[in-house]
Amino acid sequence: MTDPHQTPPAAGTTTLRVRYVECDPMGVVHHSSYLPWMEMGRTELLREVGESYAALEEAGVFLVVTKVEVKYRRPIRYDDVIEIRTKVDKASKVKLHHSYEIALIERAGKSPDPSDPAVPSDGVCAIASTELACVGIDGRPKAMPDWLVGS
Repeated sequence: MTDPHQTPPAAGTTTLRVRYVECDPMGVVHHSSYLPWMEMGRTELLREVGESYAALEEAGVFLVVTKVEVKYRRPIRYDDVIEIRTKVDKASKVKLHHSYEIALIERAGKSPDPSDPAVPSDGVCAIASTELACVGIDGRPKAMPDWLVGS
């Protein structure tokens, strides 16, 4: 387990290229692909301090998603490069709240053209939030480790 004095960062970014499997037949990212991307963002925050979900689970700490909200502003397409911006908004003894921006950073091998109506002026194609609750192996609410919430 990680050093209990090393709290994960409150924000981070993860970059990825959209894969074909994440898209519908028109080459547009399917709405279901955003949830794994958000999980990747959360996971990378933990990795920055040498921790993983697997290690948390081995210690009997399970983080389950209890709420998800996504607002889709513009479509993301196959082979686009995106940046997942993840931020911890609030942490309590039992819940973690994250917010996300999914931003387009490359399309067709170059920076997106903000004058293109298919590209938002700020580059952010989707905004989202999640709420996670901490439970034990029995599925009942459990206090998070202090290091995880910054106590």
